[in-house]
Amino acid sequence: MMIISMVMILGPLALTGCTRSAEPPSLPPDGVYDHDAAGENSRADPVPAGGTAGSVTRPLAAAGWFCAQVRANTDGRALWCRIGHRDQADTVHPQVAQFLLDHDDRLAWAWFPPAGQSAEDDQVAAAAAPALAAIWSGAGDRVRQEINDFDRDLRGRMAQRSDEIPRTVWRDTHADYRYSVIDGLVVTARESSVRRWPFGAEHYATMMSSAVADLRAGGYDCAYPPQQSCNRPQSNGYFRVSLRGDQIVSAWFGIGSRIESGRQRQPLSQEFPRGLTFLTEAVRRPVTERIEQSRRSGTGFAGIVAGTVVIIDARQSTVGGDSFAAYLDIQIGAPLAATLPV
Repeated sequence: MMIISMVMILGPLALTGCTRSAEPPSLPPDGVYDHDAAGENSRADPVPAGGTAGSVTRPLAAAGWFCAQVRANTDGRALWCRIGHRDQADTVHPQVAQFLLDHDDRLAWAWFPPAGQSAEDDQVAAAAAPALAAIWSGAGDRVRQEINDFDRDLRGRMAQRSDEIPRTVWRDTHADYRYSVIDGLVVTARESSVRRWPFGAEHYATMMSSAVADLRAGGYDCAYPPQQSCNRPQSNGYFRVSLRGDQIVSAWFGIGSRIESGRQRQPLSQEFPRGLTFLTEAVRRPVTERIEQSRRSGTGFAGIVAGTVVIIDARQSTVGGDSFAAYLDIQIGAPLAATLPV
């Protein structure tokens, strides 16, 4: 909602020294997913400690982010990092960072989307600057300077044509950079590129068309195709996916938990009577067990389970002895690089 609001607010604004093009480069870049499978590997792994991957993610991990190598193919590999910022109402605002490395372990592309809490926060710079500084000399300081200058000019509210979104671009010896409050920071390396971006998800996810019937059996209102977001009115639940064709790439859903005298009074089968059938048989049981562990304890989780990214944000609403109620927002898998939702 914050991103949509910013489009409306920022339309009339202008920034001194900013690029003024009504059509910025696309996300994702043209054609990067228009290819047949090229040795796709969708099993998530910890980020290697050495090399470029370890260098760019180490500052984020030290700040509490979860990072993983989420997919790879013949040409490159994709890294995905995430942290959840909690506000005073205990609402989690996720922030992510995405990296694409070529087959020679060089950074080819990176994206630091805004967290969506405030147009004036510095969370993009706080993430991007140390990550890029770890591999490119001077890049971190330049990122902070450019974003700070942009934000200062943005607060000046100078006039601009209403069909333009304020943004700024710059380049150095390492990369081209594009920043706006809508997209955040997009980094395109100058000496490295990946022609075919990895898109696999077959290790952990099934097809949406095969999952719809089971979702409906659990009380979800689903009309797929074309609907990619389903609601469950009985429990205020939701289920939404990102897709490549019919293939589920990532899934998000919300589910409650009610523990009374140490026993679960809201079984998973109420909403998923046939289990989590949007997951492959290879990962379904361990992922389900990890979710049930968080439902029993009312606690969150961010990690890799059976080669699958699992993110659980938990909010406890009542606590009394060994009884409590909680609501869990769960993400399975990471979206494709440069696609929404992040």
